[in-house]
Amino acid sequence: MPPLYLMEQGSQLRVERQRLLVQKSGELLVRVPLAHVESVLIYGNIGGTTPAIKRLMSAGVDVVFLTTRGQYVGRMVGPLSKFGELRAAQYRATGDMTFALSAARRIVQGKLFNLRVTLQRRQRENAALGLTATIERLAQLSARAGQAEGLAALLGLEGSASAAYFGVFGRLVPEGWRFTRRTRRPPADPVNVLLSLGYTLLTRQVESAVSAVGLDPYLGLLHQPVYGRPSLALDIVEEFRAPIVDAVVLRCLNEGMIAPGDFTPGPSPDRPVVLSQGGMKSFIQAFETKLVAEVYHPETRERVSYRRAAEVQARVMARCFRSGVPDYTPFRLR
Repeated sequence: MPPLYLMEQGSQLRVERQRLLVQKSGELLVRVPLAHVESVLIYGNIGGTTPAIKRLMSAGVDVVFLTTRGQYVGRMVGPLSKFGELRAAQYRATGDMTFALSAARRIVQGKLFNLRVTLQRRQRENAALGLTATIERLAQLSARAGQAEGLAALLGLEGSASAAYFGVFGRLVPEGWRFTRRTRRPPADPVNVLLSLGYTLLTRQVESAVSAVGLDPYLGLLHQPVYGRPSLALDIVEEFRAPIVDAVVLRCLNEGMIAPGDFTPGPSPDRPVVLSQGGMKSFIQAFETKLVAEVYHPETRERVSYRRAAEVQARVMARCFRSGVPDYTPFRLR
């Protein structure tokens, strides 16, 4: 059963017999049988009557609260909720090294597929970029990732693929900007600053999606548990890095949304480059615009926002945990 998404600000959720109603200013927006709802996701300023909330909880339907930007706030769980059952299934699956490796292979292959598509698109736009060898290299590494015999080997292949991709990423950056390699701690130049900022924003978004579904964001497959690290969120982030963050960075640079003047030397070696508040605002706006952009998702067989696509992937992961079968299908660009 699909979740019920409530996004119309100022609306109210009510119950009438065995149906849920969503109304605003006396107008009926939605009517759906309660039996057809798996969970209710409430974004922003949307009310719910006490009878409606009680009915949902008694029926074992989770009510999840998020901000208008999709940040997870919390949930109400009734006595019949599947929340605990899902977490138990996740703990069993992530503790099974055979399951974890099989699913992790698919995660890495999904990431590499999207890296390849990103470069293929740019190559079609400008053959002079000379990206063909890297595209072929990524295909080879993806095939090897599908046969990796352990997580360490798989992470090594993922690292080699990232190095190959970022080895040519500078060719995609417009004139006036410089990028030679990916540096993270700390980001050593403006392009790396934007990439790091984007990946941080994306991780928070995916972490919210994972929590909204009812999964533990700190227990992953490819990324093993480390104190304070949202490992499962980072697993799902991998397939969205290029489609969302890299695309936003290149758009900001190519369209002049962010200029070299938005960066200044930092105060210390730990922070060598600083992005201005104006530049930060422009980047966040571009990032939010990307999240609401629609893309075809094969799981739903419809066009959904990138924000929704991340949540769909969390649900795909949840389904794998419940079934005990590591047939995770990553999000792939068309």
